[in-house]
Amino acid sequence: MQKFVKTSILIIASVIIASYLLYYKGTYMHLYVPSLSEPIARVEGENILLRQKDGEYSSFELRSVDMGTSLPAEFSAEYSVTKSDYLRWFEQINQMGANTVRVYTLQSTDFYEAVYDYNKNNKTPLYLLQGIGIADCTKLLQKDPLDNDCINRLIFDAKLVVDAVRGKRISGSVSYAKDVSPWVLGYIFGDDWEDMTVVSINEAQTAGYQGEYMYTSPDATAFEAVLAKLGDSVIKYETDKYSTQRLVAFSNSPQTDPFEYSKQVKVYFRKSAQVDMENIKTTDSFKAGSFAAYSVYPYYPDYLRYEGEYAAYKDENGQNNTYRAYLEKLAAHHNMPLVISAYGVPSSRGMSQRDANTGRNQGGMSETRQAEAVAQCYNDIKASGCAGSIVYMWQDNWDKSSWNTMHAVDLSKTPYWSDYQTSEQHFGLLAFDPGASKSVCYVDGNNEEWQKVKPVSSENDTVLKMMYDEKFVYFLVSKPALNSGEKVYIPIDTTPKSGALHCDNYALSFDRAADFVIALDGESSRVVVQERYCTLRAMRGKVYGVENSYINTPPIDSTKFCTIDMVLQTASLLDDANAETYETGKLISGNANPIAHDYNSLADYCYGKGCVEIKIPWQLLNFSDPSDMKIHDDYYKNYGVEHIKIDKLYAGVCANADADEKISLNAFSLKGWGSNVKYHERLKPVYYALQKLWA
Repeated sequence: MQKFVKTSILIIASVIIASYLLYYKGTYMHLYVPSLSEPIARVEGENILLRQKDGEYSSFELRSVDMGTSLPAEFSAEYSVTKSDYLRWFEQINQMGANTVRVYTLQSTDFYEAVYDYNKNNKTPLYLLQGIGIADCTKLLQKDPLDNDCINRLIFDAKLVVDAVRGKRISGSVSYAKDVSPWVLGYIFGDDWEDMTVVSINEAQTAGYQGEYMYTSPDATAFEAVLAKLGDSVIKYETDKYSTQRLVAFSNSPQTDPFEYSKQVKVYFRKSAQVDMENIKTTDSFKAGSFAAYSVYPYYPDYLRYEGEYAAYKDENGQNNTYRAYLEKLAAHHNMPLVISAYGVPSSRGMSQRDANTGRNQGGMSETRQAEAVAQCYNDIKASGCAGSIVYMWQDNWDKSSWNTMHAVDLSKTPYWSDYQTSEQHFGLLAFDPGASKSVCYVDGNNEEWQKVKPVSSENDTVLKMMYDEKFVYFLVSKPALNSGEKVYIPIDTTPKSGALHCDNYALSFDRAADFVIALDGESSRVVVQERYCTLRAMRGKVYGVENSYINTPPIDSTKFCTIDMVLQTASLLDDANAETYETGKLISGNANPIAHDYNSLADYCYGKGCVEIKIPWQLLNFSDPSDMKIHDDYYKNYGVEHIKIDKLYAGVCANADADEKISLNAFSLKGWGSNVKYHERLKPVYYALQKLWA
């Protein structure tokens, strides 16, 4: 009996140890070496080929979509998207005509289960480009970048990804059990590179890298040797353990492209690093092959605008198009397939950067214009001879922040509201609109949804009503025989810390101190903010010619109101003296109902019969977290943006600019929704534009 117990314990211990080594550490041992299977996809010259059911290979244009990991009310790192969400989205993506999805890092088990279930009996499966994250290259600086703990950890993590897509890995408490490898085309390492990190690593003295499947040319840098070792290690691991190989690429971008530029570009754009996939060679033992992957957006950094031979480039439509010129330059440089691994524009109200030539801006674009711009980008990519492209991205992402708005919001609460001023949140083909099935208001001049809403103000036969949701504050001004285009003024008081009883800009007076005025006046329609409460003046005063914002501060009761502006990207985010700004407070007239034939998602107001509807994004009124009704405190007493909570604001209305009496401001109650976010999905026009091109 005692011997039996000992034997049982030994067997159990052996199973535990073997399971740990296999599923946690990736250890493997072959009793025999199986022959190498034919790869799903392989490279031939500058083309990608896909293996068909009969075993033959045919040319394959990669038409792919980036997929994020977030839903409203959740951060991306929480991986909140469920299997049912993925299955629904995969069907929509397939119907759009895409043949591949791309993810940047190892995903939740729900994702791989959805990939497996969607593809297993599908005649038109969705293939997968699996990203392998490289979280922090700076640690490679500690010592020899080819031989330190950091690169060993990166290789270990990469092998974990290989096992996970085979359904043979446990990471922490997560068990990857679905084998999705029949649909995994390849791996893309990293998500672009920090140029200064590349420069620092390149200072290391290395003799290059020589592996079984990848090696570097004599011209390779230390950073390229690091990439070669990472790629070679993963290829070897998958070849030895699973007798398969897949395509391999290393993500790159214009910031670290392989080209030489003029001194002007190098200085202005701080262009200091180069990474060239042509310096990473493959041996005959690597049957799948490599491709070059670049994230290329049309708006920044547009180096070629400053390069004489390319600045005047015109496409077949006669338009200056340095985006096309850059793509052609990339294609001419590479002797391998070129894939544009991220491209797109956001349909946000706020903008971060302009495209000087074609107007394909980073924000400030309607959903209709987004659709046109993405289609133009795709056509440029095709015309340049690229082997494929990956549009960024499938769904809007509420938890994102952009460099020119992050100072104005509470970054710990971004998933709980849709910030229409933040460009990074609105790249998606799929929108998340407020409301469980529909929004509380659509600004289209139809006041039907306002019938049961109580007035906030009613004076001189002019009525003001208000509502709000996770994206906008809505206003309805109604008045008998209100003419389209008639001037309307709405003063708003949010903060008790400042405000004015008079607005010099419009010669208006109020019965309590106002912080904002919404002015509808045709082409001059805008929101203005009291000088003391102007965020950009306080945070980046040099764009207004103010050397130090905290010297000679505006009076608390200043009667001067400012336009509301945003900074656009320059070479240096701290270069305020040369920064370009634009007025984001300007208001646009139009129909903002998505079902309207003349739909304009950027429309801020719309006149109807005896009324006008208005929608104002929360951030434009200095809300930093509307889910908890937090606004900006006094900048000059806090030396920056701090937050205070309010439970009401005050608003009034005047539809007669010549009125002498003071406008009365009345209370409107505010109650945050916390994390209890309501939303519904809607496919944007860009989805249908790509469907027209692809399907």
